[in-house]
Parts: sequence; structure tokens; C-alpha cells
Amino acid sequence: MTDILDELQWRGLVAQSTDIDALREALTQGPVTYYAGFDPTAPSLHHGHLVQLVLMRHLQNAGHRPLALVGGATGMIGDPRESGERTLNSRETVAEWTERLRGQIERFLDFEGPAAAELVNNLDWTESLSTIDFLREVGKHFRLGTMLSKDIVARRLSSAEGISFTEFSYQVLQGMDYLELHRRKDCTLQTGGNDQWGNLLAGVELIRKADGHAAHALTTPLITKADGTKFGKTEGGAVWLAPDMMSPYAFYQFWLNTDDADVVRYLKVFTFRSRGEIAELEQAVVDRPQARAAQRALAEDVTTLVHGAEATERVRQASQALFGREELRELDATTLGDAVAELPSAPGTVGQSAVADLLVATGLEKGRNAAKRTLGSGGVYLNNEKVEDDERILAAEDVLPGNVALLRKGRRNLAVVAVQ
Repeated sequence: MTDILDELQWRGLVAQSTDIDALREALTQGPVTYYAGFDPTAPSLHHGHLVQLVLMRHLQNAGHRPLALVGGATGMIGDPRESGERTLNSRETVAEWTERLRGQIERFLDFEGPAAAELVNNLDWTESLSTIDFLREVGKHFRLGTMLSKDIVARRLSSAEGISFTEFSYQVLQGMDYLELHRRKDCTLQTGGNDQWGNLLAGVELIRKADGHAAHALTTPLITKADGTKFGKTEGGAVWLAPDMMSPYAFYQFWLNTDDADVVRYLKVFTFRSRGEIAELEQAVVDRPQARAAQRALAEDVTTLVHGAEATERVRQASQALFGREELRELDATTLGDAVAELPSAPGTVGQSAVADLLVATGLEKGRNAAKRTLGSGGVYLNNEKVEDDERILAAEDVLPGNVALLRKGRRNLAVVAVQ
């Protein structure tokens, strides 16, 4: 066993831990079975879960055995939020989302070999548990004062809406998960985000009180931007890992647009590049920031990790094609549609719409006279081909897969024509 804890700390993946020296010794002496939980409170995992999945893979690569828990039971309740009670989803919805999350998690871990991963569902040991048995066997080990002192509970109690007993009991259910996995799978380490520290400690304490055994907990820090603002929010909301909630193209572009001040830190957290490789990319940020080599490496690595190499190559080609460095007609309709989804657009009709009018309709020019001047100066491209005729009409051969045509003014001002 290598000292994986040093590697995780260097990558910025360690925030808090129970007895760090004891955990280091356990990880060094032999394979440790560990788990992280993922609740199906949405139909997809997001960037926050990605941190946990990367951590799990690092530990597995070091020879330790992962258990990925999808909370078919806890997902029907949901961890208490900062404000407001969650809307409880139906059993059918939770079951559907559980299967979606299982499919997403599977691509991150290795399910063969001596450190083979395993997917588990806490509904397996919770569904048949009676209320009396739950209170007698689990509830008796929890002290109300400790539960009330947890940050999120304290904040909710002092708010106008308060907190229901349902959400208040979440920490007991999560603690029971750790106890069950400890008994069933000899699990001795739970990982999670830093906001889960109180819940992780609940499980550690439950194992100690119920079985008299020591267990460990390890959290990852909240990932922020260099200016301290929250990482991972887009105009459309969270950075989802499911392609039907955030296209691979949009996902790739999110990482490609990382600020220079953040990119090296994100390379450490979200990729598996070596220290030497990251050092070279860090130097490239200093020497050649305009090349954005570090951002491209980050975008390609993370997109490949989440969506696969084939999808990454498609979106890379689409990204290049928009600016004339790849052939637009070689892109499939879905990838091209994703690539132009956020561009300004206007309808156009084959044989009727003039390029000058389309420049105005899409907002690339303010008026027809200005559009014709730009055309006359050679500054307009249709599907990356220069338009030299200021009376040019949209033709059938201009239509790309997905019934679109790409307009470009200058080097970087893009718009899309939705062909009627």
C-alpha cells in the first residue's frame, strides 16, 4: 500500500478526518473497505458528487475496496437543506432515480479484481426494519443534545420554517448505514463532503457504541473559485453528469472556461494527472496563458471521465469546427445541435433569406447597411466559408445536419440559422 493519504492531501481532497494518524496507518497496513453515499434526490449526480467519485477511485487505485451506496431509503427523505423542507418524491420516482445513479456511478469504479467495487442500496436493510426495532437497536445510541447541535439542524431550528422530524431523523439513518456496512462488509471508512461531517461522525459514534469498534471518517472540502465564490453553478443550474440534463458539449465548455487562477487546483482535484504533468501545465499557464493548455487538458480529462473518450472527441471536434478548424459537415446532428444551442439564432428559409438579413436577425449586425459593409469587407462566413457576395441567398447546400447553418462575423462572433 502506498501512502495514499499524502496524495489526497496534495490534491486538496482532504478537509477533516477522525484521528488522521490512525487512518494513515490503516490505509498503509492493508486494504480498507470504504464507502460513500449518493442519495437519489435528483435524476442525476452533479459536480459535487464528482469529487467523491474521484476520491473513491484514487483509494481504489491504491488497493482499497469501494462500496458505492445509492440511498434508495434515505433518498425518500433527503438530507436537510439550508432552508426549507424538501418535497418528498414518490417511491416510484426514487426507484427510477436510484437506477439512473447506479448507472452513472458504475463507469467510475472497477468491479473486478481484488479491490472490486460493489454497489449497495440502503433500502435492502431499511425497508423491512420495524419502527420498534429501529428505535430500540439504533435510536437508543443517539443523544438528542448532540443531534440538535449539528450546524444544519441548529440553523433550521432557528429559522421560521423549522425542521420536521422526518428530516431531523436523516442523520440516524445515515449512521445506521455505516453500522450495517461495517457489520456486513467490514467497512471501516466513510467519505463524504465537508457538509456531511456531522452525519459521518454519527456513524462513527454508532459503531463505537453498538459494536465497540473503531471506524474512520474523511471529508473533502467544498470546492470554491479563487475569489471564494461557489464553484459549479451555470446559467442552467448545476453541472450535471447526465448527458440528457447537460450535454457533453456544454459540460466540456464549462471546464474549458475555467479561470487561470483556478485551473491548476481543479486539475489536482478532478483529474488523475501526475504531479509532473500538472507542474508542466501550471508553468504553461504562466508562460503561455493564451494557449489555455491547462484548461484543454482539464476539459478533455473530466469529459472523458464522465462521458467517455468518444464523446470527448466529438465535442472537441465541434468546438474546433465552430471556429473553422474542423469540418462542420462531419459532425452529427446531435453534437452540432449541442454546440450551437447557446448561440443567438434566427429562422431562415432556403432560397429566400439573404445572408445580410440573417446577420441582422441573429444580432451579429445592427442594420442591413452595416451587414452589407461587413460582407463587402470579407468579414462574414457561412459554415466557415467566406461570403463575398453581399446579395448571397441561403441555399440548400448550406444546410448542415440538424437543419442549421452557422454564421460567423470576424473570428469569434457566432450565430446559428434555424432553417425552416
